[in-house]
Amino acid sequence: MSEPRSADLIYDWNAAERSGPISRRGVEFFDETLRDGIQSPSVVDPTISDKVRLVQLMNELGIDHVDIGLPGAGRRATEDVHVLAKEIVDGRLAIKPACACRTVVSDIAPVVEISQKTGAPIEVMAFIGSSPIRQYAEDWDIDRIVKMSTEAIDFAVRHDLPCTYVTEDTTRSRPETLDRLFRAAIDHGAQRLCLCDTVGHATPDGVRNLIRFTRNLIEGTGRRVGIDWHGHNDRGLALENSLWAIEFGADRIHGCGLGVGERVGNAPMELLLLNMKLLGELAGRDLSKLLLYCQTVSRATRFEIPVNYPLAGADAFRTATGVHAAAIIKAEAKGDAYLADRVYSGVPAGMFGRNQEIEIGHMSGASNVTYWLRKRRIEPDKDLVDRILAFAKRSDHLLSEEEVMAIVTDTSKTPS
Repeated sequence: MSEPRSADLIYDWNAAERSGPISRRGVEFFDETLRDGIQSPSVVDPTISDKVRLVQLMNELGIDHVDIGLPGAGRRATEDVHVLAKEIVDGRLAIKPACACRTVVSDIAPVVEISQKTGAPIEVMAFIGSSPIRQYAEDWDIDRIVKMSTEAIDFAVRHDLPCTYVTEDTTRSRPETLDRLFRAAIDHGAQRLCLCDTVGHATPDGVRNLIRFTRNLIEGTGRRVGIDWHGHNDRGLALENSLWAIEFGADRIHGCGLGVGERVGNAPMELLLLNMKLLGELAGRDLSKLLLYCQTVSRATRFEIPVNYPLAGADAFRTATGVHAAAIIKAEAKGDAYLADRVYSGVPAGMFGRNQEIEIGHMSGASNVTYWLRKRRIEPDKDLVDRILAFAKRSDHLLSEEEVMAIVTDTSKTPS
């Protein structure tokens, strides 16, 4: 019997009715870790060396744009933005820098200065609240919002900086308000409109309706204007909404490493890339450093990765269940790395810098123990395997390296 082709081993229901890529126009990725991400109340502002390393990793992963900070936040933020912009220019990185700015000239002026000093064409992300609840809280009327917005956009455009108009809380804003704000922004030279789910309010229906509204408005102007999607995770829908945003027509998607951000965080950048890769949208993109990216974000921000976190969590590719381990072991015995990495995993570990890991616990079988020992070049004779397995069956946890090695050592000292 001939060996099955790799493509014959998995039937993909995800693609059963799809006639083409989920992104009809192509999509870009915008990393917000160093701005929106570090607004999380539980992280630290990374050192500038860590920020530089993260920008380098983002570039290596093919992320298109990075928010390098909000100069209006103070002197340190301004200094860090300058260093990062210079690193991108001097290192000839492909990633493009951007800065968040309130719609006030005093926030944008430092970006202009840094851009002129470094030669980096820094994109201005000019943001202002647009929802009725924000207007009420701030005592703003629509005329004031339009005036502040257009003055800020005019200043950026006058200094030859690309400008994206960011309406905070877009997903709870009235269509007539967005119509006026978007048209004014486009008329004054905004190259993109950023739709923000600032408080994680949207469901996929809301994403579809808002993007459809925005795309129809843009088409009516006859201009070429991009659409960004920026989602938060308060309902646990940030990743799902971001994927739907791509399908519904967004051109650029925002995310943060490990999903860090205010309250419960933002769409996780690494899971956006992972899912797009598995959907066949990033063919040729090397994401083997995605784990390193996650680990660097974790260390730099002092944000601990949960053990069950997809891709980067300690348990993401770890099993001690006998039947699961046996399937992986049998696949490896066939000499088929593709099969071994997928037989009990919907995410191939090797594609993203990880390995399948087989441990020993109370639900393990002898094959787990044999595999574990052979990986460490220890001869798995029956007596040793039986002793380890008996100990595991009496335990209520996965055995640590030290526990197993103690049995190995004790067995070697026991006369045969």
